[in-house]
Amino acid sequence: MTERIRVMVVDDHPMWRSGVARDLAEAGYDVVATTGEGRQAVRIAGATRPDVVVLDLQLPDISGVEVIRGLRAALPDVRVLMLSASGEQQSVLDAVKAGAAGYLLKSAAPDEFLAAVAGTAAGEAVFTPGLAGLVLGEYRRLAATPEPADRAAPALTDRETEVLRLVAKGLSYKQIAERLTLSHRTVQNHVQNTLGKLQLHNRVELTRYAIEQGLDQL
Repeated sequence: MTERIRVMVVDDHPMWRSGVARDLAEAGYDVVATTGEGRQAVRIAGATRPDVVVLDLQLPDISGVEVIRGLRAALPDVRVLMLSASGEQQSVLDAVKAGAAGYLLKSAAPDEFLAAVAGTAAGEAVFTPGLAGLVLGEYRRLAATPEPADRAAPALTDRETEVLRLVAKGLSYKQIAERLTLSHRTVQNHVQNTLGKLQLHNRVELTRYAIEQGLDQL
């Protein structure tokens, strides 16, 4: 039996929080905790150890960005999916820079939300249409003035480099698998191996690294 994905829901609107938790449970996820406060979310996460945290940006005590930092400090491998009413450019970029794996607007349909949670759990970078291009554009801007490297980059295999190049171009795992005639699982394995070699935590960080290396231009 496959172990169910553990999810925590953080949103200060009780009805919304309950509805999201119910949809996740009905879809087969293990909802390990729900809360409406950021500081409590960080404390609870340490005890419940969720795989994915669905997090609102605006909370009554601390910002969602601060919660992301706290979650990542407590659980480096946790994957955070922002679910917010705000699609403002700075809000999205602040969340991603803090370590969010994806960003979905609350206007998304239920099936789109569930697909986003599944993608986040699988290690993909999931964004509401239009926001992915915003994030890639910001990484390309940052890559124009890269920080000097203080150590040599780990050696990647030809296949890992090829997958990384397509990640930099913004392709999903499914699209990469189709492009390279590989299984979805094989692509995931290559990405996980590359993350380990580069000491990165998620696909968002990997995308930034690939763009800094100019792989999106090849």
